[in-house]
Amino acid sequence: MKSVFQRPLLFLPLFFLVLQPLAAQTAGEASAVRSLLWEIKGKGLTKPSYLYGTIHLIGKSDFFLTEATEKAFGEAQRVAFEIDLEEMGDFSTLMPLLMQSFMKKDTTLSDLLSPEEYRAVKAHFEQLGLPMFFLDRIKPMFLTALDPQAMARTGEAEETVSYEIEFLRMAQEADKPIDGLETAAFQMSMFDSIPYRVQARMLVDMVKGNPEEGGNQEFQQMVEMYKNQDIEGMQGMLGADKEIAAYENLLLVNRNRKWIPIMEKMMAEKPTFFAVGAGHLGGPQGVVQLLRDSGYSITALK
Repeated sequence: MKSVFQRPLLFLPLFFLVLQPLAAQTAGEASAVRSLLWEIKGKGLTKPSYLYGTIHLIGKSDFFLTEATEKAFGEAQRVAFEIDLEEMGDFSTLMPLLMQSFMKKDTTLSDLLSPEEYRAVKAHFEQLGLPMFFLDRIKPMFLTALDPQAMARTGEAEETVSYEIEFLRMAQEADKPIDGLETAAFQMSMFDSIPYRVQARMLVDMVKGNPEEGGNQEFQQMVEMYKNQDIEGMQGMLGADKEIAAYENLLLVNRNRKWIPIMEKMMAEKPTFFAVGAGHLGGPQGVVQLLRDSGYSITALK
């Protein structure tokens, strides 16, 4: 089994750039219990499968895995992410996807931003060693996904950890099959479903995020909720931009619904450990409740 750690992992799942839910939902039965790990039984399953809510980037000092999570992971015979991360280590797969990262009709970032905003974005990425003449035609949300450092600002220079990459490493070491609930091509197509100007405002908000604007405080609040396994609290965090929140159905709800039949097929084949963003779990349209609605017995594990 090839390892993505033998080469750069250039493509990251869509929700590396959506660290908190985009709109509040009424808390349902699924989110009443504080837990990141859920056991899935019933509906003819001979062995349980498991669902785990990740935060895609977190400070190394805040990273944790409970004994129950390690046990569930060990019992699973397959690991499924939002997309097949192992496949993303193959440059023959990456190149066509990267070609889709360019904005259509020769649109550039300078067309979408004010001069002051453009200078801020330019300075930010050049500080990261990424010259703007390479980035000017890249879709703004894709640029956000390429900048985990900015998404994980904690006010201090701290190394960040990805739960997905850690689970991927564990799966490869245990020689477990790896799968995805949707394709990378589908995720890339979603970058065209949100107007470029809306994406550009997200990018500027990220780049300009600082303690005075509350960016660090919000990130730390989300991390604390995650460490407390409070998926209801995470589900209730509102983005400051209501225009972005209008795309909740596109980014969360519709994807949750599409995942359920795929998860059912996987679980019927073999016990599976599903690792998806924690923002997908809670609420009446979250994956936990949708599985319950489909007839499964879902139990929170600590």
